[in-house]
Amino acid sequence: MKEHLLSGSTWLRGLFMLLFAFAYYFAVMVTGVIVLFQFGFLLFTGKHNENLLEVGQSLSAYIYQILRYLTYNSDEKPFPFQAWPTGNELSKSYIKLPPKSE
Repeated sequence: MKEHLLSGSTWLRGLFMLLFAFAYYFAVMVTGVIVLFQFGFLLFTGKHNENLLEVGQSLSAYIYQILRYLTYNSDEKPFPFQAWPTGNELSKSYIKLPPKSE
């Protein structure tokens, strides 16, 4: 037990987890703003904003990466330690976009 308590890698992971927890909460707040803007855009124009769809898709993928890291399901640190996710890697199985507006 003493070895685990004094392990530098464990404490470093804990520090990164704390930083990514803050990033997670910030990303969730930004997602909420995107949701409101997307709803307003749909309400007033009758169609989805394509730019907001793309931002929402990549932000969803980023949140997913953070949650995988925080729950020890991945040892890969999310952005900024790797490229910002596009969301395409998740869209095939997890996240479905609504049909594109014409």
